[in-house]
Amino acid sequence: MQQPKNRSEKYEDLFSDIDKGRIKIPQFQRDFVWGKARSAKLIDSLIKGFPVGTFILWKTQERLRQIRSIGNVDLPDTPVGEPVNYILDGQQRLTSLYAVRKGIILTREGKEIDYRDICIRLDREPDSDDEVVLTEAPADEVPTITVHELLEAGIAKLVKKYPDHIDTIDAYQKRLKGYDFSTIVIDSYSIDIACEVFTRINTGGQELTLFEIMVAKTYDHERDFDLAREYNTLLNSQNGDKDLAAASYDLVPNVTVLQCVAAHLLKKEIRRRDILKLDKGLFIDAWPTVTTGIFAAVDYLRSHLKVKVARLLPYNALLIPLTYFFIRNKGEMPTHEQHLCLRQYFFWASLTNRFTSAVETKIGEDLKRMEHILNREKPSYRGETTKISKEDLLWRRFSTGDAFCQAVLCLFCQSNPKSFKNNTELTLDNSWLRQSNSRNYHHFFPRAHLKKQGWEIGSVLSGVPEESACQPGRNAGHA
Repeated sequence: MQQPKNRSEKYEDLFSDIDKGRIKIPQFQRDFVWGKARSAKLIDSLIKGFPVGTFILWKTQERLRQIRSIGNVDLPDTPVGEPVNYILDGQQRLTSLYAVRKGIILTREGKEIDYRDICIRLDREPDSDDEVVLTEAPADEVPTITVHELLEAGIAKLVKKYPDHIDTIDAYQKRLKGYDFSTIVIDSYSIDIACEVFTRINTGGQELTLFEIMVAKTYDHERDFDLAREYNTLLNSQNGDKDLAAASYDLVPNVTVLQCVAAHLLKKEIRRRDILKLDKGLFIDAWPTVTTGIFAAVDYLRSHLKVKVARLLPYNALLIPLTYFFIRNKGEMPTHEQHLCLRQYFFWASLTNRFTSAVETKIGEDLKRMEHILNREKPSYRGETTKISKEDLLWRRFSTGDAFCQAVLCLFCQSNPKSFKNNTELTLDNSWLRQSNSRNYHHFFPRAHLKKQGWEIGSVLSGVPEESACQPGRNAGHA
């Protein structure tokens, strides 16, 4: 890893690099939010020679998802073969300076903001104690020139339009164009290190998630691949294509999907650092295969294990080995023996609270179990078996966030729960199962019904409504 390089950049050089596509804003940066007042104050500081902070750039051959336009100005592509300098710190300042220089017009919250309005008073000296830069020309006859015109117009036009103020304009031009900006360039860092740098220096913001980094890394304009868009389409296509929303599984987290890709490409390594090292081309190639595997895993959960909605799934991580199995099984449905092994694995992992810790390591182990099942062999659980007694079920505190409780609900679901009112089969829904005191749990825990039958009710469920609770394991779950 090379040490950061400190250098000075002139105003002209910085904006020449932006206009040529050599400086870019990565998509994980927040939107440009500075208004005209802050931009005007920044220009005023440059004129007075005040320090305005350091720009930190990441020089790399990586091609990330990036901001492609600011307001009404499109940003050019980086020349082929040249490195890109991505802005890690100073984006708001640099974008403000660029917006003023180019006279950008943008719309924010329904209001148009025209940066061509920012102007300089010509009746005051640059070193005046008062601010000489205004957000717009005053109503009275105060002579002004817009910063956009000051920096973009030719000398002949300026002399003709401002004959009485040309010396003042010349002084302002020299101060702005000759300002030395402090920049630090980090060269050839890996994307995960560059994002770590961004997180550490961006103390006012949030840490970048693994998904945000992978969205930036895997973006490919030529192949029209945008991971953020693809993930949203996987959840809810909006165009009639198959999606997880139709199966009530649109709650699957983006990190689980990334781990499914890693499991497919790397077979056992799904750690953050392994995902960050995935080759962009291989990732894009694998995406259709992995999403098909996810659909197959969800269909299997719904049809064979009766896990009809995502909120009943004890762990999202269970999707990873199941997706791996269906990808490797090449679209074939499991045999009866394979189904028994998959069912055994599902409930073993759920009832042992397997994924409460060390998820990445345990998934690696479970992918080996999937290989055994694929080879028509029974996986071994030696040393990891568990015993559950009636008392364990009777006095277990019910919680919708507890994998054990969710596994019991999944077992109940296999009995096709029906309404106590009309004996019709229940249609489970994610929104119904969000809270532990949801009245919809009375289909599984009918406390009032059990009282009528003379059954003992455990006090641990006191938080569940009187008419809607009983102990897991004491009722088959249907009328």
